Amino acid sequence: MHGKELAQKNFDCHLQQNSYPGRGLTIGRASSGNAWMIIYWIMGRSANSRNRRFVADGTTLRTAPVDVSTVKEPGLIIYESMLEFPGIYLVSNGDQTRTLYETLKFGGSFDGALAGREREPDAPNFTPRISGMLNLQQTQTSIMLSILKANPFDSNLTDRFTYRPALPPPGFGVGLTTYQENGDPLPSFKGDPLILPCPGNTKEVLDYYWHALDNENLISMAVKWIPMPDLTSKLVIRNRYGD
Repeated sequence: MHGKELAQKNFDCHLQQNSYPGRGLTIGRASSGNAWMIIYWIMGRSANSRNRRFVADGTTLRTAPVDVSTVKEPGLIIYESMLEFPGIYLVSNGDQTRTLYETLKFGGSFDGALAGREREPDAPNFTPRISGMLNLQQTQTSIMLSILKANPFDSNLTDRFTYRPALPPPGFGVGLTTYQENGDPLPSFKGDPLILPCPGNTKEVLDYYWHALDNENLISMAVKWIPMPDLTSKLVIRNRYGD
């Protein structure tokens, strides 16, 4: 299947026709203009999961409660989703974003940062930890993706997968979601990272993904726009609750 057709099939089947792919991230290139973009969204079925919104602090994206008084298990729902330092852009679905940031800032590696982390301890789902890095520091741009998920034989163990995909062409990206589909318990994402479309500018891409994902379960979405060559990023966010 041609890359463009595959990207559209992934978008239609895994996102648009799937009521619960869970949290998801995509690192891609703008279809017009010399820019990169990072897309991140959160979904939720429980009241606790839905009690969230995105907040932008400069170039940092974080989750925050809508109603502080009703928060349960804040360690699983309140975290920094996107962090960056010059030329390095990080995104993840948990507090491993901070682990990546601190490790890389002091000379460590992407894999090394995640070596001490496990899938989330939210039995029986054991939500995978998904992470991504866009590295524009080097002469050769690179993308790295990771998923940490429960071993199918022993959920106390974590299977670790790191991907180094080739750079997508303009208008496309590569991404991961936490779940394969809706279920009880929720089945972890399986297979290789998804090739996905990234059509248009920041607002157009945000609209494209926002209207595709399930209206009942989608909570918040953000797009970070990184123009070349100055690399000065800009965040655009949209929240269902608490704006």
